[in-house]
Amino acid sequence: MRVPANRRTPLHEIAHARAGDKGDTSTLSVFPYRDEHYPDLVRELTAGAVRRHLGDRVRGEVVRHELPNLCALLFVCRQSLDGGVTTSLALDAHGKGLSSILLSLEIEVGEIEVSPSSPPR
Repeated sequence: MRVPANRRTPLHEIAHARAGDKGDTSTLSVFPYRDEHYPDLVRELTAGAVRRHLGDRVRGEVVRHELPNLCALLFVCRQSLDGGVTTSLALDAHGKGLSSILLSLEIEVGEIEVSPSSPPR
């Protein structure tokens, strides 16, 4: 079944994300379930959109890196971990929750193929 194009949908419907950390910097990688949604990610997931969505969880700049050979986007979020895992008292000192928060961002997408019997990819 196909869901119509040009509708807003939560990012988690078309992609998954992973988080990493180094000091006070969090890295968020976003991968579409299907390669045909990579252009949607490139168009909609700007550094500014990610920065606005994460709000005050990120105090520094957000830099986006496109990885077209992997159909992935990498976001480097500076000053996002309260000093880093060795100094922070935060419950999520590694920033793993940031990837889940990012997946709630609504973006405009093209047609989506929905098949309840088979997982994406």
